[in-house]
Amino acid sequence: MNLTVREMKKYEIDFMVDYFMHAAPEFLKGMGAVKNKLPKRKEWVKKLHLEHEKPYKLKEMYYVIWLINNEPHGHSNINNIVFGESATMHIHLWENLHRKSGLGFDLLHHTMPFYFNNFKLKKLISEPYSENIAPNRLLKKVGFEFIKAYETIPGLINFNQIVNRYEMTKEQFCGSKNQPC
Repeated sequence: MNLTVREMKKYEIDFMVDYFMHAAPEFLKGMGAVKNKLPKRKEWVKKLHLEHEKPYKLKEMYYVIWLINNEPHGHSNINNIVFGESATMHIHLWENLHRKSGLGFDLLHHTMPFYFNNFKLKKLISEPYSENIAPNRLLKKVGFEFIKAYETIPGLINFNQIVNRYEMTKEQFCGSKNQPC
């Protein structure tokens, strides 16, 4: 199986948006999101196309695509970007077939250099819904440090929930085995 990670191309924005738009309400709930809070598709795509054109220092969001055998099967993105400091990371494998398969570990290791290097980040943060077991396990396995659990509404598409905050510094990432820094 050939795994590739690269910056998301404009035409792939539609794939990412469709992942959310076509998701069953139960699936969204499992990740802490609600269908009726999703932006309108056309507006969402337009915003992401505009965001795609911005230089790194001005981006509010940034996306990488996860390819399996050269086909898109997931993405990761950051938001809450403070250039040169920190950003909040999100991870999504689009198909149930690939979840809980161990692919996330390799994909995430190849993803993080895009964030640390392009945005000169000192720290990556991830705050998955506490009841969403897969990303919580993956973050620990990759080496993120658990900081705390707390109640919040983490984003525009989310409901009030308990999230687990994990952090990883660039030094922690670069100090782990075989990491491109």
